[in-house]
Amino acid sequence: MKSHPFDKAIKLAPQEDGTWLGHTSAPYANMVGPFGGVTAAQALNAVLVHPQLLGEPISLTVNFAAAVANGPFTVQARAARTNRSTQHWIIEMIQAGQTVLTATAVTATRRETWSLDEETMPASPMPDQVPLPKVEAPMEWIKRYEVRPIVGGLPEVWDASGHSSLSQLWVRDNPPRPLDFASLAAIADIFFPRVFIRRSTHVPVGTVSMTVYFHANGQQLTEHGTGYLLGQARAQAFRNGFFDQTSQLWSESGALLVTTHQVVYYKE
Repeated sequence: MKSHPFDKAIKLAPQEDGTWLGHTSAPYANMVGPFGGVTAAQALNAVLVHPQLLGEPISLTVNFAAAVANGPFTVQARAARTNRSTQHWIIEMIQAGQTVLTATAVTATRRETWSLDEETMPASPMPDQVPLPKVEAPMEWIKRYEVRPIVGGLPEVWDASGHSSLSQLWVRDNPPRPLDFASLAAIADIFFPRVFIRRSTHVPVGTVSMTVYFHANGQQLTEHGTGYLLGQARAQAFRNGFFDQTSQLWSESGALLVTTHQVVYYKE
């Protein structure tokens, strides 16, 4: 069976010193460097393939210390502390002897408890009722996803007429791929910078730090399969060159699978 572009992008080769060797992926190229979501997935994969892994991811925080250049990189993943049911990881991505990314992750063995999604999925049309966008972003990575915007899509005209940072959309891998923790981490970064949506104006931007909280376990992701995710994102504040944005991703059945928060640099 032909390998999916995402699996090729996050593939890591073990090295004798315990690190992992990876390479940026042309299909996930951004305007400058790679799509941040796939870089986050590469960092998480260093934990997922680690022989000392305990349980499944419950959180991932990625700090983009510098632009990742096209080419090879090394990932170091270390279990800083392992408790009875949780494990705390420190991750570093290195290129040309310099740190380009730092990250932390927490994995855990989950158990059955009382459960509730207090943040419920917003009412929306089903994916087959939502057309593909009229305007497609020029970046290569966006072609790796099937995105069907409901509200707050990429502006058709950049005329400073934006009035809200809210976006809602259906999304899945293109071509479809069974959902797992790595792909969910990447899709968590699918949303365009909120300043673009709020202002309908092009400004230089760059994510500084992103945290992903995984509410689903592996069984739920397996049951989800290749279905769509309903995504929602909005900003809270734009000030002094930085803004934050929070987002949620639900399964088609309405289960909240992941929530994210990130802080983004922007320049006038």
